[in-house]
Amino acid sequence: GTELRREAERRKPATANERSFKRKTHTIIEMGWLDGWWSDAPKTSDPLASIDPKVREFLQRESPVKYNTASSTPSETKPFTEATAPQAPVDNSARSLVPKESLFQDGRYAHLWNGYKPQGEIEAESKTDHEKLMDVLEGYKDRKYNLGRAALENCAIQQEEWINCMKNGAWEDRLQMCRKQVQRFERCYTMQTRLLKALGYKSIVDRPAHVDEDIQMHADSLYVRMIDQEKAIKGAEERGLPAPEFKNIFPKPENAIEPGAELRKSWDEQLDKLPAAERATEEAALRADFQAKAAVAKDVQKLWGEQAAARKAREAGGQTSIAEKVTDIFRFR
Repeated sequence: GTELRREAERRKPATANERSFKRKTHTIIEMGWLDGWWSDAPKTSDPLASIDPKVREFLQRESPVKYNTASSTPSETKPFTEATAPQAPVDNSARSLVPKESLFQDGRYAHLWNGYKPQGEIEAESKTDHEKLMDVLEGYKDRKYNLGRAALENCAIQQEEWINCMKNGAWEDRLQMCRKQVQRFERCYTMQTRLLKALGYKSIVDRPAHVDEDIQMHADSLYVRMIDQEKAIKGAEERGLPAPEFKNIFPKPENAIEPGAELRKSWDEQLDKLPAAERATEEAALRADFQAKAAVAKDVQKLWGEQAAARKAREAGGQTSIAEKVTDIFRFR
């Protein structure tokens, strides 16, 4: 009777809860969740161990996070003391291969930038000799324009005083066309231009913008110091005291190119017309202009030398152009 009851219970259909429990248990066993608890297989800390080898190789090469994979053999296992040892310094050779245009400066995708050339280098290589010469001359003209613009920015307060005087000034000033305000603005503009020239504003091509901004602010601070010195000298004269002496803020550069006798004479004549307090600044500005012109002349001479060398190379190879042959005919005549 007992065996019959057991057989009847075994053949009895399972309830819904029993069927759900069996399905969950079967799923857990199939997915291997229980193997991590009771399995004797060695555990690994490598999160890429179960990934396809090709995918794992790509992730190890391109991912910024590097995983230390555990070795499969006991002989390659590192002792515990090595894990706490200080890490070796990171090799920055890959970073040096990545140009500044890359968004990943940590060395990723460095192989994609092997044959990269900046746009400026490509344009410079494709320029003709005439275009290179015009670039040098345009750079000199741009410097003069930038000097005037920076001087206007530093004299914005004086310019605003002039405009306010013309609009809402006293009738005495407006009858005189705001002559005092105009004189203050013109003097500020002239002195700021001299200071900017003397400090070398925009004198170097492709220099970082923040350097020229610092020079512009320093020129403005020097102008304010100069105004304070003039007030101190004027106050000493009114009180009958000797005028204070101030140190020259523009020492003569060591490797400066000296002007010729005629140019030096014209400088002296120009300096004699100025007040004594402005002569040092004007002389420094004249020297800075002379240095800038000498740099332009040096660049032009370099371009002419490169053109002559290229022409000699073409003549040696028998590749002289028709225009060069015609030029040679008229040159020897």
